[in-house]
Amino acid sequence: MITGGDRTRRQDGSSTPLPRSFFDRPVLEVAPELLGRHLVRTAPDGRIVLRITEVEAYAGEADPGSHAYRGRTRRNASMFGPPGHAYVYFIYGMWFSLNLVCGAEGHASGVLIRAGEILTGGEHAWKRRPKARKDTELAKGPARLATALDVDRTLNGTDVCAPEERAPLRVLAGEAAGAEEIRSGPRTGVGGAGAVHPWRYWIDRDPTVSPYRPHQPRRRQRSLDSGGRKT
Repeated sequence: MITGGDRTRRQDGSSTPLPRSFFDRPVLEVAPELLGRHLVRTAPDGRIVLRITEVEAYAGEADPGSHAYRGRTRRNASMFGPPGHAYVYFIYGMWFSLNLVCGAEGHASGVLIRAGEILTGGEHAWKRRPKARKDTELAKGPARLATALDVDRTLNGTDVCAPEERAPLRVLAGEAAGAEEIRSGPRTGVGGAGAVHPWRYWIDRDPTVSPYRPHQPRRRQRSLDSGGRKT
């Protein structure tokens, strides 16, 4: 099990927050450059530092796979806000997912944080993910990551560039992945016109990266009539 003192060899430089200018760029530039950076979650019960290993880019109103494709709503309003803030949404009535807003204010785009390696604070993640079989599964996939880090809608709109060390959610410089380590491919579970974009980026051979799954159309359940027949 990971403990608070483990993985310190990768902590050098992690105290420096990424500047807002890092996020104030096109999402396809920001997304791969987030790999290797440190996501820090400070909660009442402790602090977790996670090295980002997998992300997906969503290009807002120009992207059929994005929540902002049809414009601004109450749910996706954070995506249209200033860069360097969190967009947290609830999916399938079961899980939260964490995104980082990119680009100019008013033009929605963001990066979904899909997976990561927990460097410190693993004991807190294990309390939230007791069914994980090993350390590399604690934040392997966006729902597991959000659960391990105690991310929910209360963090929607949080400034991840905040200078305060006790800020609830920050992204620090860490050590960016080298270009030779980065791979790209289709986004997981995205169908239709959005399926053609190779906008999922990950660190090659990292064990925390989640498996790719193609889009599976959701089938409507057919009801039964009084005689037990499908209608």
